[in-house]
Amino acid sequence: MTKEKDSQKKSIINDAIIKELNDAVRNIKYGGINITVHNSRIVQIEVSEKKRFDDVWTIEEGGGI
Repeated sequence: MTKEKDSQKKSIINDAIIKELNDAVRNIKYGGINITVHNSRIVQIEVSEKKRFDDVWTIEEGGGI
């Protein structure tokens, strides 16, 4: 593979990873994003979303789930 084709392939992969990370950040309200790296390459993105119930407690004092 030529250097130019290798560079294009890496650019496509990097763009795809950046898009996935962007989507993960935009779609999560509360939680965390864990990025797994092997051999200096991002190989996995995990999103753990948390549901917050802070507003439920203000509806009715002593109420909630």
